[in-house]
Amino acid sequence: MKKIFFLLFAIIIFTGCNSDDDNDTTGQNANVTFSFTHNWDGANFTNANFGNTNYTNANGDVLNIERLRYLISNIKFKKANGETVVFDGYHLVDVSQTGTLSFSPSLNAPLDNYSSMTFIFGLVEANNISGAYPDLNSVSWNWPDMLGGGYHFMQMDGNYQIENSSFAPFNFHHGTARVSEGIFEQNFFEVNLAGFTLTSDADIEIKMNIAEWFKNPNTWDLNVYNTDLMMNYTAQKLMQQNGGSVFSLGTVSQ
Repeated sequence: MKKIFFLLFAIIIFTGCNSDDDNDTTGQNANVTFSFTHNWDGANFTNANFGNTNYTNANGDVLNIERLRYLISNIKFKKANGETVVFDGYHLVDVSQTGTLSFSPSLNAPLDNYSSMTFIFGLVEANNISGAYPDLNSVSWNWPDMLGGGYHFMQMDGNYQIENSSFAPFNFHHGTARVSEGIFEQNFFEVNLAGFTLTSDADIEIKMNIAEWFKNPNTWDLNVYNTDLMMNYTAQKLMQQNGGSVFSLGTVSQ
């Protein structure tokens, strides 16, 4: 009887150990793809909406969008203990080019629980160097040296309705802020998104609510800020401030 008891006990222990081994993800990595989607307060926005869909911003301005592209860099996964996984480099999202709406970095990420994800909108000062990136140069992404040099962080162009019901252009271009002649202020910002658990290869959706550029925390008046914004220090800082609520974490498909 004792032999039978010890035999059953050994089987239970052995089975439990095998189960633990099967669930152990230590040292395992996942391929990660980032996908960028866009909306206007929840209404899906794609290149099909360029120029033919009118939106009303928080100020009551009626507008349409004809171009939207922006640069992100230095994506990080952060753990509660302070450890990070850093995806160096940058990615230019151009809503008119569907091939840019997702990308897969060469670095894999360990399977783990991540308390947050962050990225830089634009480029940090050390990386924002005029002419340094041939691919950005080739798509006219440069920011004028007289305004601080380096590269654009965003170009959003379109038209807004003026008093006689006709439309006038707006150019919502974001980059380094010119304080005065020869004096510039870095204008990138860090985006903080929610955390998630990585259990396998994953497609991580990053959502942009375009309407937020015009309302939070600053209500944007297109009758005041419409064109020639690149050299307008106040406009550049308002863009930076409003960018904090633009992005959110969408689905994490695994």
